[in-house]
Amino acid sequence: MTESNSNPELRRKSKSIIRFENGAFTEKADFLAVEEPLEIRIVYGSPGNQRNRSLSITMRTPGHDRELAAGFLLGEGIVTSADQITQFELTGPKDECTGLTNQLCVHVAEGVSFDFGSLQRNFYTTSSCGICGKASLDAVRAQLTHSVGFPSMKVSASLIASLPSTMRERQSTFDETGGLHAAGLFATDGKLVACYEDVGRHNALDKLVGFQCLAGRLRESESLALVSGRASFELVQKVISAGIPILVAVGAPSSLAAELADEFGVTLVGFASKNRFNIYSHSSRLIMDV
Repeated sequence: MTESNSNPELRRKSKSIIRFENGAFTEKADFLAVEEPLEIRIVYGSPGNQRNRSLSITMRTPGHDRELAAGFLLGEGIVTSADQITQFELTGPKDECTGLTNQLCVHVAEGVSFDFGSLQRNFYTTSSCGICGKASLDAVRAQLTHSVGFPSMKVSASLIASLPSTMRERQSTFDETGGLHAAGLFATDGKLVACYEDVGRHNALDKLVGFQCLAGRLRESESLALVSGRASFELVQKVISAGIPILVAVGAPSSLAAELADEFGVTLVGFASKNRFNIYSHSSRLIMDV
């Protein structure tokens, strides 16, 4: 079954607006994409000496917060599999307007170790910004210890070109708001396995990777990820952590994204549409239709 956000009321909010069109003002109702903060906290240590610390605050579209947190922890190298996550716990007060609890504690298994000093870069996370530069690339190189694998994987050019329209059909909240990014996971036959929408493009991919992680499917099968925006350095980092060998973006890649993809064995595709796309690294996985 294809995964998607389950409750549209968490992702959209109605607002009365004034529209100017064809020389006249008209009052009407419009839907806005919901944006709410989520604090991700981590609980770690031995049973008699547990610590609870704030890891990150991200602006996200509510829904699938567990997948979001799992994907974030995986992408940052704090966990490497679902087995290292023992519990998700909603904490903190509920928002008076939405009824949501915007704080999620992730309990990790005893023995999971990390250095908070080296995790300071995590706090860049918002719905629109990222990190860049040589220091960031060096930090990711130290964290990622393996390429994505699947060097013999082959996918047709026509399949790549078909992905944006296939995912677009599942972007129900985008249809109503025009304000959400999406990330989709595809099998090599073009079947959409999972699709997540979020106001933050990083969050949408974190939810997708978290879905893979919690389902125990990391680095186990040939697959493709599609993102609705540009391909940034951070998005390539996330697919490497998940072991996804092909990343397709509707928009442009950055120079650091292409460099990281080339180094870790990811086929990076940009400007994907039904008529064309560009291949920036490891082109051997893509073939002409027979």
